[in-house]
Amino acid sequence: MSPLGHHIAGGREENPRLLPLFPLRSAMLLPRGRLPLNIFEPRYLAMTDHALKTSRMIGMIRPRHDDDVNPPLYTVGCAGRITSFSETGDGRYLITLTGVSRFRLTREEITATGFRLGEVDWSPYALDQEEIADESPALRDRIVDLLMKYLDEVGLSADWDSIEGASAETIVNSISMSCPFDADEKQALLEASTIAERAETLIALMEMAVFGGQGDATDDARQRMQ
Repeated sequence: MSPLGHHIAGGREENPRLLPLFPLRSAMLLPRGRLPLNIFEPRYLAMTDHALKTSRMIGMIRPRHDDDVNPPLYTVGCAGRITSFSETGDGRYLITLTGVSRFRLTREEITATGFRLGEVDWSPYALDQEEIADESPALRDRIVDLLMKYLDEVGLSADWDSIEGASAETIVNSISMSCPFDADEKQALLEASTIAERAETLIALMEMAVFGGQGDATDDARQRMQ
C-alpha cells in the first residue's frame, strides 16, 4: 500500500489531510457555493463512495487540459461537503457539494479504483471558513449593473429576485461559478485571495465581454487581470 493510501482508513476529520479529487475543467466551486453533480463514471462513483465513508468531502480541482485520462492539475482547488445525495435507477449518483474551503494540492496518487487521491494543505486559505462582511454597497451595485449588461451580451438571464437580497459575497461567488468564462479565467477567480480581489477580477472579465474591442474599457480590464 502506498504512503497516501495508508491514511485512507484514518476516519472522518473536519478538514482531512487527504481528499478524493474530482478533476473537472468546466465546473467551479467556491466556499459556501453549491454545486450539483451527476456522477456516472465508475472511477467517480468509487470516489463518491470513498467520500461518503470518510469525511463526506470531495476536492473539486481543474485539469490544465482535457487531452488525456489523467491530465496534470492546477495546484489550487476547493473542497465541498456532500450535502445531498440520491442514487438513480441506472446507477448514477446525484449529489450536491457545498463549498467549505480552498486548498493547495501538495501530492496525489491514482487509487486502485481509478480516482485521484490528493494530499492537501488548507493553511493558505484558513480564512475561507470565516464569516465575511459584505463589501461596500458601491462595489456591489457596480457588479450588479455590469452583470445586467454582461448577461444581455451573452444571451443569459438571472434570478433578479434572489440577487436583490443576496450578500456581496454570494453575488460575486454565484456569478463566478455560473457564468460561462473559460477554464483559465475561472481558475483566476478561484485563486483570488479575497472577495474584493475576486470582485475586481470578475468585473474585468465582464467588462472584456461587454466592451471588447472598445479601447480604454478593455485595456483597464486587462490590467486588473494581470
